[in-house]
Amino acid sequence: MKNFIYLLLAASLMALSLSSCGSRETGELVGALDRPDWKGILPYGMVYVPPGTAHVGNSDQDISGTFIQRPKAITINGFFMDDTEITNNEYRQFIYWVRDSIAHDMMGDFDENGNIDWEIELDYADETLADLWLDETFAGKRQVNTNLYEYTYKEADWGAAARARPDGRSGEGMNSFITERTVNIYPDTLVWVRDFAYSYNEPMARSYFSHPAYDDYPIVGVDWHMARAFSYWRTSLWITYNEDIIEEFRLPTEYEFEYAARGGKENAPYPWGGPYVRNTKGCLLANFKPGRGNYPDDGGAYTVAADAYYPNDYGLYNMAGNVAEWTITQFNENAGSFIHDFNPDIRYNAKEEDPIALKRKVIRGGSWKDVSFFLQNGTRTYEYQDTTKSYVGFRNVMSYTGRSINDF
Repeated sequence: MKNFIYLLLAASLMALSLSSCGSRETGELVGALDRPDWKGILPYGMVYVPPGTAHVGNSDQDISGTFIQRPKAITINGFFMDDTEITNNEYRQFIYWVRDSIAHDMMGDFDENGNIDWEIELDYADETLADLWLDETFAGKRQVNTNLYEYTYKEADWGAAARARPDGRSGEGMNSFITERTVNIYPDTLVWVRDFAYSYNEPMARSYFSHPAYDDYPIVGVDWHMARAFSYWRTSLWITYNEDIIEEFRLPTEYEFEYAARGGKENAPYPWGGPYVRNTKGCLLANFKPGRGNYPDDGGAYTVAADAYYPNDYGLYNMAGNVAEWTITQFNENAGSFIHDFNPDIRYNAKEEDPIALKRKVIRGGSWKDVSFFLQNGTRTYEYQDTTKSYVGFRNVMSYTGRSINDF
């Protein structure tokens, strides 16, 4: 027994000696110590799109489209992508966060460091918060004062920072290349009326964002800036509750979207393959405008739930149809002639005073009100960055940190 105790003590001393040797400099090149472990993550609601190459471009022999989307072989790094479009209820979490932050500010709920104390419960019946609603009511219901729902997001101009080298950055470092933008992030519910003249869509304007029946439907009525504000907030939310260091949530580039939509199917015209929009049983495979306008023939007169229909081979739903989706990319008709073949992308954040042509952003995927041509993987079109539509939504991506998820 005594010998056993001696052996145990000796083993403990040896382990202590080895651990202490590993915690101080040894004179050898061993790398910086005490670095955090990294085993990778899989964000909730996202799927992994592996790196690879694809041939992009039009699937149909469309002469005018050929000049807008030239055939090209590209390579894309791996990334995570939301398996569905951002839904009304997911966007509502953003709305509620902004509402609660405004309410806490009105109530003066701050800690000793001047930050909002989120532990304090809010009573929205308190008269101090009366400004959150308009004075008038409609059908006995209080109306939200949407003018208050503003959010400030930041963005870094990495291109400008790169061009500043090798002369060096300014004394402020990256801060000199960071800009802020404040946007009203409440969705424009009136798009359902404004987009369609002489068409009765008032029920959708009243209910689409507010009624629980549409919670799992894609958010619409958000412009490009609102989608970017949501992405910035989502990144901040992750950092608040998680220790893992991540890449930012962001809008996809247009070629990330096309690459993901193809689902690994080379030269496929649609996310499910093709060449048709119906399966062998004659069932339509996406939510769009069939024929000359039989909207409900595919199962939905307007939008449908974000996880409707079958996903593509990457597990992504509605990469064609339902709602078209914002990308981060500036629209340039002749982009195919000069973009790089490695992670191609063109960015320009247009200013208010810029010509309207510079405010075009690529949208992809087609929507519930589009004919099948716009559902094709190779079709690209645009909307203006400051416009809201009843047929345009978005989803987020996150660049993968490392070579491939298969490394772990």
